Amino acid sequence: MAYKIVFFDIDGTLVNDDKHIPQDTIEAIRKLKEQQVEVVIATGRAPYYFTHIAKECGIDSFVCFNGSYVVYKGKPIYARHIPQADMEAFQQLAAELGHPLVLQGSHESYSTHAEHPYVVETFDHLKVPMPPSRPDFWKEADIFQALLYCPTAEEDRYHQSLPSLSFIRWHHVSIDVFPKGGSKAQGIEALLRYLGLSPAEAVAFGDGLNDKEMLSFVGMGIAMGNAHDDLKPFSNYITKHVDKGGIAHGLQYAGLIK
Repeated sequence: MAYKIVFFDIDGTLVNDDKHIPQDTIEAIRKLKEQQVEVVIATGRAPYYFTHIAKECGIDSFVCFNGSYVVYKGKPIYARHIPQADMEAFQQLAAELGHPLVLQGSHESYSTHAEHPYVVETFDHLKVPMPPSRPDFWKEADIFQALLYCPTAEEDRYHQSLPSLSFIRWHHVSIDVFPKGGSKAQGIEALLRYLGLSPAEAVAFGDGLNDKEMLSFVGMGIAMGNAHDDLKPFSNYITKHVDKGGIAHGLQYAGLIK
């Protein structure tokens, strides 16, 4: 199969635990672009939280918010926000239980709690700036994804009370929340349709539980060597660790670079 487009997750895939892009990854992406293959980021992050990574890799197309917002070469081509009624019910439950939220719009995000330690912990982990506090932001802008901060033991209340939303834990204190049925695969499908490409012509790299649908959907799903064990069965191939040439090795396996 002559693959024409490659999707890359960010954390644990393009960047390592220190949030640095290995030099061999940058070189592999350069070679890939020389082959006229489309290169796209596919991440759970908001677009303004990976601008520096996209710039360093020379990538200007992305699927973000776990598939809820898609941009191709700077042009938004797909958007699916959380419905206002669902957002209202969600924030009311979070307020009742005393759980902070980070509300993410297409161009900015705000926290419901100023300097909450859980929020500080995760943004320090991502090495991106803390969002300012603005609890009613959900009333003023479309929210494509929210970050919910709660311990695992208290998570079930949300699943039971909010069946129209999807929840994926990405940190021991935080969960991505987005419209039900959303996934990176859904965003990828929208971009492929826009470009006139089929899933069989696509390759995707990932390492986390929010990459299951993506790796299953494309023609060649590649799990990083450092991937979550529960993700690996959804892949066609397991490459090396992100810090041991995993991207280059996977692209070589797919026949995209030498």
